[in-house]
Amino acid sequence: MYFDDRLDAARQLADALRAWRGHDPLVLAIPRGAVPMGAEIARQLGGDLDIVLVRKLGAPGNPELAIGAVDETGWSYVADYAGELGAHPAYIDGERREQLHVLGLRRARYTPGRHGFDPVGRTAIVVDDGLATGTTMVAALHSVRARDPARLICAVPVASTDALARVRPYADEVVCLEHPLDFGAVGRFYRDFPQVSDEEVVEILARAARGAYERERA
Repeated sequence: MYFDDRLDAARQLADALRAWRGHDPLVLAIPRGAVPMGAEIARQLGGDLDIVLVRKLGAPGNPELAIGAVDETGWSYVADYAGELGAHPAYIDGERREQLHVLGLRRARYTPGRHGFDPVGRTAIVVDDGLATGTTMVAALHSVRARDPARLICAVPVASTDALARVRPYADEVVCLEHPLDFGAVGRFYRDFPQVSDEEVVEILARAARGAYERERA
């Protein structure tokens, strides 16, 4: 166990990212768990908070095990071990369609009536609360890279060594505080690891949007 909770992990990550403090970074959290973390990191670095929406593609008979991930455009990453778990092309196509539908619903709920921050020319920091397989982070990094940030950083408190190897080609920099050889599940590295609700995500993002608007007016 390395972290008391997500807030503790976010503060430690912000310290590891302190070189970007005052450089107007854009912190992009992967919902839902990373959104409270992203808010704290953005606050400490003096940056903006937004989200990058991706969904994992679950394995046949084991939806919690990611065999890949899809972003809002429909681009998907499929891990090389997917076939070994019985994920044939027709299954993957069906899973992709289902998760794209969920992404549409989440976008409508999380950011109604507003556009996100544009990462073009900015330092974009993509945050998650941990990486088991790394597939959702790969999709998130690919999605943000397509929008031309000046620098793309993957920032996580803890990750498996396999996940780190998987995400490194997609980022300019990877900041990971812990990478134990015996990984298991992300939650085992937190003393307190509650679910983050949709309502919490909506509230945090609305507060961040209001803060950005007030800064622009000042």
